[in-house]
Amino acid sequence: MKSLIEPRSGSYQGLTASHNRYGQYVRTRAVPVNPNSTQQGTVRGRLSVNAAAWRALTDAQRAGWEDLALQMVRTDALGQSYTLNGFGAYVSVNNNQLAAGNAALSDAPALVSPSTVTTATITLTAAAFSVAYTPTPLGAGARLFVYASPQRSAGRTFERDLRLVHVSAAAGASPANILAAYTARFGVPVVANRVFLSLHVYTGGFRSGPLLVSQVVA
Repeated sequence: MKSLIEPRSGSYQGLTASHNRYGQYVRTRAVPVNPNSTQQGTVRGRLSVNAAAWRALTDAQRAGWEDLALQMVRTDALGQSYTLNGFGAYVSVNNNQLAAGNAALSDAPALVSPSTVTTATITLTAAAFSVAYTPTPLGAGARLFVYASPQRSAGRTFERDLRLVHVSAAAGASPANILAAYTARFGVPVVANRVFLSLHVYTGGFRSGPLLVSQVVA
């Protein structure tokens, strides 16, 4: 229900506070889904590996990650800015490294701010799913990360559940054909369903901001 309270986000006891385009609201807390999927296991495994590797770093290496973390600014659910800690920076960079097929880094890299995807044209049917994007090709070492949603109602306008389904080759050229990867994850696209995409450029352990698009299956 809508609530006239100070801005807040999160759960306490049986209630969850959040906000949408119409303002602050409070709802009954939902129990998180734990499907124990293969992808979920992969993510948990990476976190365990990162935690063990972090403990094995030297003090000087951890200090380098702490310095990098102070440059990595994020925005929370209330629109407030904050910076990461050293471990958060280490996990963020190395999760991107591993997703790109690169080796994890022990020494903190210099901060990189990749340029965003400028435009995207989606071709989506039951037999074709591709993303034509600019700029193309991407720069040396840069990769396109494509996050996609499960299939939704065509009338839906917002989506939070976006999962990594495609990583291009280095300096990847448009278009990206993601039909096989999407079908393996979410099933064959069904006519009149909508799919949401979030497109990022990866460079040197960092991702650009997203270009958010969606397309109805034709």
